[in-house]
Amino acid sequence: MFENRDDFAGRTVLVCGVRVAGASAARALVRLGARVLLTDRDSDIPSAQLPKSAVFIGDVQAVPDDVDVVVTSPGIRPDHPLIAGAMAAGIPVFGELEFAWRIRGPQSAPWLMVTGTNGKTTTTRMLESILLAAGRRALAVGNVGVPIIDAVMTEPAYEVLAVEASSFQLFYSSSITPLAGVILNLAEDHLDWHGSFAAYAAEKAKVWAGEYAVGNFDDPVVLAMLDDAPAPRHITFSVHETGTLPLPISRIRPPGPHNVANALAAAAMARTIGVTEEQVAAGLADFVPDPHRNQLVATIGGVQYVDDSKATNPHAAAASLNAYPSIVWIAGGQLKGTSIDGLVAEYAHRLRGAVLLGTDRAEIAAALSRHAPDLPVIEVPSQDDGAMTEVVKAAASLAVAGDAVLLAPAAASLDMFASYGARGDAFSTAVRSLLSAPDIGPERS
Repeated sequence: MFENRDDFAGRTVLVCGVRVAGASAARALVRLGARVLLTDRDSDIPSAQLPKSAVFIGDVQAVPDDVDVVVTSPGIRPDHPLIAGAMAAGIPVFGELEFAWRIRGPQSAPWLMVTGTNGKTTTTRMLESILLAAGRRALAVGNVGVPIIDAVMTEPAYEVLAVEASSFQLFYSSSITPLAGVILNLAEDHLDWHGSFAAYAAEKAKVWAGEYAVGNFDDPVVLAMLDDAPAPRHITFSVHETGTLPLPISRIRPPGPHNVANALAAAAMARTIGVTEEQVAAGLADFVPDPHRNQLVATIGGVQYVDDSKATNPHAAAASLNAYPSIVWIAGGQLKGTSIDGLVAEYAHRLRGAVLLGTDRAEIAAALSRHAPDLPVIEVPSQDDGAMTEVVKAAASLAVAGDAVLLAPAAASLDMFASYGARGDAFSTAVRSLLSAPDIGPERS
């Protein structure tokens, strides 16, 4: 049942969460002839983006009796009463990716799926750039760009889709068989959602259900999992073997070893669909990084101010901390149940100072006290709109020429900001306010 787009005609479908993915699902379902019900905890729904025939039924906690299938936002946890009730009753529950897979057309594009704890968006964008340089009608979808549901409903069909896949999206997926899937890296993240690292890793491994399983040779967890991948063809990449990058490493953007790994992953994925080395080189050379990913905002008084607000967990922050030799670290936010101790222990020797903000700043301060007891640490308790200005001024007071003031929070942003992007924007605004007063940091002795 519900194996293809024709199976939804005449059925009643409950769409849970009606923002970007939900609105896309509702539009597609109406086109497919379904009766669409909408539920969301927010009554202020974006009606202009929704089909007029869809019926909003409010914030419900149980599935109505006549519902045949549920399409849910990946942000809704499986223990939500509505989702748990649907599963217990045997009602199919599809996430955004699974629903898109089931409604793709008969001449649908192959999927190249990208997952991992960190680097997903950058790698997916790199892959899209390579595919476009190769002359393919390609699109980056998933958590980036056009919603994947809209993409699979587009006519004429795309030739190939580069699909970013989060663990939340993969949890609600069961039948997707991409042409190729890559796991970039794995570290503790979203344990508050999945319950254990093993459960989190198992969701990531779903991208290996197709023909090619691509994995990071330098990540021992990924490498061990690759042995059990069901895909018949296994491919690895390593930053110690960069021969598959037919351009100098210095031209990879954003900079840093982790982004070299991302480029290698994108190249390996592109090669599974017949892209040449020359086309890989052209695509990587053309690639323009998204904001808030190791982005240089300004250099003031010889100090680099770098926005890596996308580093929302310790593993991501490690990649940034590894890219600079002398750092004033801006960190803090919501740690999401992950441990910060290992990160601090490994990179304390690179730190000149630290400025901490957000809900879980005390945990980071305690780790710094254990592993770098002499390090200057400033905590900023304020959580109002001006907090980031205070944070940046404090960081500037600790930095000297040659340092990097690095926003790599190792934590989520929602305790203080609408998104990691808003956090990065606040950082950039605060940095630019320093341009009128560049002589802030101490002189190097």
